[in-house]
Amino acid sequence: MTRPNIVFIMSDDHAAHSISAYGSRVNTTPHMDRLAAEGARMDAVYCTNAICTPSRASILTGTYSHINRAPSIYSEFDHRVRTVPEVLSECGYQTALYGKWHLGRSERSRPRGVDDWRIYPDQGAYVDPVMIGPDGEETHEGYATDIVTRQSLDFLDRRDPERPFSLMVHHKAPHRPWVPHPRYEGRYEAGTIPEPETMWDDHASRAQVVREVAMQLDDLRPTDYKDELPAELEGDDEATRRARSSWKYQRYMRDYLRCVQAVDDSVGEILNYLEENGLAENTLVIYTSDQGFFLGDHGWFDKRLMLDESLTMPMLVRWPAQVPAGSRVTDIVSNVDFAATLLEAAGAEPSALPDQQGRSFLTQLRGEDVEDWRQAVYYRYWEHDDPEHHAPAHYGVRTPTHKYIRYYNDGLGTPGSSDRIMPIEDELYDLVADPREMTNVVEDPAYAEVLEELRSLTAQLQAEYGDAPYEGPDTPRLEWPTA
Repeated sequence: MTRPNIVFIMSDDHAAHSISAYGSRVNTTPHMDRLAAEGARMDAVYCTNAICTPSRASILTGTYSHINRAPSIYSEFDHRVRTVPEVLSECGYQTALYGKWHLGRSERSRPRGVDDWRIYPDQGAYVDPVMIGPDGEETHEGYATDIVTRQSLDFLDRRDPERPFSLMVHHKAPHRPWVPHPRYEGRYEAGTIPEPETMWDDHASRAQVVREVAMQLDDLRPTDYKDELPAELEGDDEATRRARSSWKYQRYMRDYLRCVQAVDDSVGEILNYLEENGLAENTLVIYTSDQGFFLGDHGWFDKRLMLDESLTMPMLVRWPAQVPAGSRVTDIVSNVDFAATLLEAAGAEPSALPDQQGRSFLTQLRGEDVEDWRQAVYYRYWEHDDPEHHAPAHYGVRTPTHKYIRYYNDGLGTPGSSDRIMPIEDELYDLVADPREMTNVVEDPAYAEVLEELRSLTAQLQAEYGDAPYEGPDTPRLEWPTA
């Protein structure tokens, strides 16, 4: 059949549990829900390193961080491995990318294989953002989400209708500092947003390094909650701290959800354009985020950790010619698998990305079973003890029933990591008995056999992916390119 067009829409820090198609209790997203109703909702998509730059590098290359050498937000992507846009361009696709790149500012790190592109330097701004393109820097007036949407639709208007296209729409939202468009004022008002069931998790059984991460709701800053803190919430006793956390949660979430609303509107505009121009039937549309996010879950905001709210990526896929409407995909996949899937859909040979470590899940999207599909994902977070959140370096595996995490707590020279080395700690969760991951059972004798199985699986996947396990302070440091 004719090669499909591809529209890949990616937001930043958008948790699946703030999409109503995934059962959100806090907001509604009608246009994302439309994608799920007219295509597939993927229920077990996980990132392999829950932070912006590494996830984006893995999506573009189909490789883990130790292969593409972009393990932290301080990394510079140097194109040592090829990317999906390069392959699609060579296959005859018209290619474009607009919005957040966050893979470095130098010439060597900029998009390749892309006919037209405009990207933010670093994180970018919500209002009147500077964008870098082939002709240099330019300030664009307006709201970032709307600007990227307009750029994307302009590209579709200018395209050659005789050739397939690949359009990457990379929104900044809903990344911190959560600046919503004024048109959403009055929506999701502070005081009306339900608190998550795990918000008052005491973390008693968790690793010590996890209990010390600076991601508590009370760590939110005035630039995050944007209202004046009431005088009665300035005390240091437990009751006041708890009340202050609730107050900050309401305001952080108010703005976060309003930012999500603009992204949902963008999805709707793009879907409407495809329908109105007769492109919908053979256009593969994907909506995802570069990782998940804690929305007050376990008392946290941000991501980085391997618990599911951070680990899980939303993924909604519509391709009427191939993907059954209203379908669900429950096989475990990771962001390392995205590249192989896009290349198979485009009819490209897997060898076009010789370093890729993923596997296409296009068969599952078509509603078919894959008997030998691995039901496990390997994860590694490298940016140890970063200056702001102090999240620990760790790796582990997730299966449908259990999760094992080893906090090896050594930066190994990773950009942005501190030189502190803390004692190794482990966690183990029973995802059937404890789906919210409230109790670490690593010391429970009843789980001794499961623990050994998951440690063995971790070692097996590390060997398969070529990622060396931690063997103490003498573990070899990799070469990490920086700006």
